[in-house]
Amino acid sequence: MTTPRIPGFTEHRVTVDDGVALNAAVGGAGTPVVLLHGFPQTHLMWRHVAADLAADHTVICPDLRGYGASDKPAETGPDVYSKRTMAQDVVRLAAELGHDRFTLAGHDRGALVAFRAAMDHPGTVTRALFLDVLPTLDMWDALRGVNGAVGFHLYLMAQAPGLPEEMIQRSADRFFGYFLDAWTKDPAAIPADVRAHYLAASAAAVPSVVADYRASAGVDVDHDTADRDAGNTLAMPVTVLQQDWGAALGYHAQGLWRAWTDDLEHRTVSCGHFMAEEDPQLIADEIRALATR
Repeated sequence: MTTPRIPGFTEHRVTVDDGVALNAAVGGAGTPVVLLHGFPQTHLMWRHVAADLAADHTVICPDLRGYGASDKPAETGPDVYSKRTMAQDVVRLAAELGHDRFTLAGHDRGALVAFRAAMDHPGTVTRALFLDVLPTLDMWDALRGVNGAVGFHLYLMAQAPGLPEEMIQRSADRFFGYFLDAWTKDPAAIPADVRAHYLAASAAAVPSVVADYRASAGVDVDHDTADRDAGNTLAMPVTVLQQDWGAALGYHAQGLWRAWTDDLEHRTVSCGHFMAEEDPQLIADEIRALATR
């Protein structure tokens, strides 16, 4: 199977840590924008948005550590897949490509990495956009009672190593395909070749995908809690686009985000979870607007 690519982009392999290199598609020219993918996807989810932004930005689309064609180190400790470590990967990647300051956008898991990068590296991340996610600490607080069933995969992958990996690996296509189907309002937004790529990439990365989620039930919560206790907030302009999960689950999304930043643009959108593929023009326009704020 031929791996789909972003037209006009060149793929690079960049070392960001001992024994860890990231695969990144890079294209365009101008002020830099880094785009981080979500679950169960790769950098290819940005194909439409990246091609649009490349007209006036240098666009960097990596596969996160543990995903796609990037390296997948063994989970030898909680920090290997902490969002702090994955955020450091992104900062080092951009630096190796010649950029010490950039606008950062993330979707789903990539948005959690982007959040940690923005918290830990405010001199590097100049603006931040988060798509359809809450910060880790708030996410766990929001998933209470029977409403928490919508996040069943979070609880499964939070378990100790062994069982979740085995369960998922035995039915990888059904497991990962479930989310591609359930979270998409417009199935045509993920065509057959792209879907096949996502499923193959996810099936080849089960241990590291689970490790990423396991970190979000442990060390990532610790890092968010430490920032909240210290009163730390995001120092840069922030845009958040979300589905109206708050209405369904009983929380006020804008209020939760407002606690993390004084410079917030928050909007509810009507497309599905995979909004960079379902409404790429909206997302490209939002990133352009953010980059000039």
